[in-house]
Amino acid sequence: QVQLVESGGGLVQFGGSLRLSCATSGFNLDYYAIGWFRQAPGKEREGVSCRDRSGITYYTDSVKGRFTIYRDNARNTVDLEMHSLKPEDTAVYHCAVRFHPDCGHQDYNYWGQGTQVTVSS
Repeated sequence: QVQLVESGGGLVQFGGSLRLSCATSGFNLDYYAIGWFRQAPGKEREGVSCRDRSGITYYTDSVKGRFTIYRDNARNTVDLEMHSLKPEDTAVYHCAVRFHPDCGHQDYNYWGQGTQVTVSS
């Protein structure tokens, strides 16, 4: 059974840091792309970052230089490390697996339930 479970969200002040984790099970992380997405109230879901099968990473422009996606092999997670957080980063963050070796804008097969990130000004 495929499962993705996010953790690590919370309330942080402007300029602070958080690390989100996406725990995966039911599939082999070696073969597929994992993406992080976010959705703020009243806004459409936005792709934040993605790590493909070979380890190539992608970021939306607004988080470049502040966020890092990486795989933690010991914990079998794909984490999103976030620094210099801004109020506009406030959203529910979801991870998702795409049963394809490459990242993409759509066609993600399974999603986690999400974790709330709130950045106060």
